[in-house]
Amino acid sequence: QVQLVESGGGLVQAGGSLRLSCVASGSIANYARGWFRQAAGKEREFVAGINSIGGTTASGDSVQGRFTVSRDNVKNTAYLQMNSLKPEDTAVYYCAAYLSTGLVTKAGRYEYWGQGTQVTVSS
Repeated sequence: QVQLVESGGGLVQAGGSLRLSCVASGSIANYARGWFRQAAGKEREFVAGINSIGGTTASGDSVQGRFTVSRDNVKNTAYLQMNSLKPEDTAVYYCAAYLSTGLVTKAGRYEYWGQGTQVTVSS
């Protein structure tokens, strides 16, 4: 079965940290991964991505220097380490995957999506 499952969301005070995990099952386990977020009333936004091997990453301007994406292909898991969280980071965070050796930042390019996990940052 092909599946992506996110975990690690929660409520945190501004300045705090969270680590999100995305476990993949099936043939997509080693696909390139992207993290997206969607705040209430907003469009889905690219947060960070990582290629299939893990040697190339990208992140959105709004999280640069605060969020770090990584992966462990033995565990079929991608991570999003979120530090120095701000209230504007509040959103549902989604993990996605697509078959490519590179990276894309457009949500429409991704083939598979997880269910999302809520991150709420209080001021």
